[in-house]
Order: sequence, then C-alpha cells, then structure tokens
Amino acid sequence: MPRPLLLLLPLALLPGCALEPLAGPALVAGGASLVLTGRTPVDHAASWYTGRDCSAVRLELRQSWCAPPPEPPAPPPFCTRALGGIDCWTEPPPGAGRGVASPAR
Repeated sequence: MPRPLLLLLPLALLPGCALEPLAGPALVAGGASLVLTGRTPVDHAASWYTGRDCSAVRLELRQSWCAPPPEPPAPPPFCTRALGGIDCWTEPPPGAGRGVASPAR
C-alpha cells in the first residue's frame, strides 16, 4: 500500500468514534420506520432515487430489492349502443361510429 494512503487510514476510522452517540437514536428511528412503513431509511432514499418501491422486506421474501416498474394501464374499452344494451371492445370495430361516452360533435 502506498505510504500516503497508510497515513490517511487512521483518519478514515476516526468518524466512527464521533458518531457513536448517534448510533442508538439512529437504530430506534430505523426500527420505527421499518415497523410503521415497512421500509428502512435507506429503503426510503432508494425508493425516492429510483422512483420504484424498494424495501428490505422484499429481500427477506427472496424478491428483488426494488419492485419492477408498473405495467402501463390497459386502454379503456370502446363501447357502442346495441339493440339490447351496450357492446364493448378493446379496440373500435371497423366502421364503428361514436362510442357511448364520446362527446357529441
């Protein structure tokens, strides 16, 4: 290991001693967050950053840490009046006029 890095190694260990009084409250806050929201503070930060639902609980269930992005919603059905009621299709049939919920032209 190069000599300058050996001199910096003790400096890297010092902040751990200074943060020891904060360890108790941080553990309590992390535990409360996990109980109340199902996520740790790190999960909240990852969810905010990725825009997906990230949770250590998902890892415990042997799933990926972050949930996959949601699928796009299905298109609304196209409905027309029929003789006995209303018929609906996933896409307009050829030659179909206005739908039931279409605004008047």
